[in-house]
Amino acid sequence: MEIAKYIVFGIYSIICIALIILVTIQNKEKSGASGTITGSSTNNFYEQNKGRTKEGKLKRWTITLGVLFVVLAVALGILYLV
Repeated sequence: MEIAKYIVFGIYSIICIALIILVTIQNKEKSGASGTITGSSTNNFYEQNKGRTKEGKLKRWTITLGVLFVVLAVALGILYLV
């Protein structure tokens, strides 16, 4: 069981570092008040293909690593209780 703790902790550490890097690389979405006044259209080419852009891929990886972060945190909690 000790080996499993070390393996899960190693993977958890790598995911933590990757998640920190991905979050700091991302740009803030700036629609704010100007988007409200000008009325941003959600039916343009960019909005429909947002997942294929660099920002879309970064967002998808951030969500995936965030979910893995939570799952491994729970797994580590269970492993250290046993």
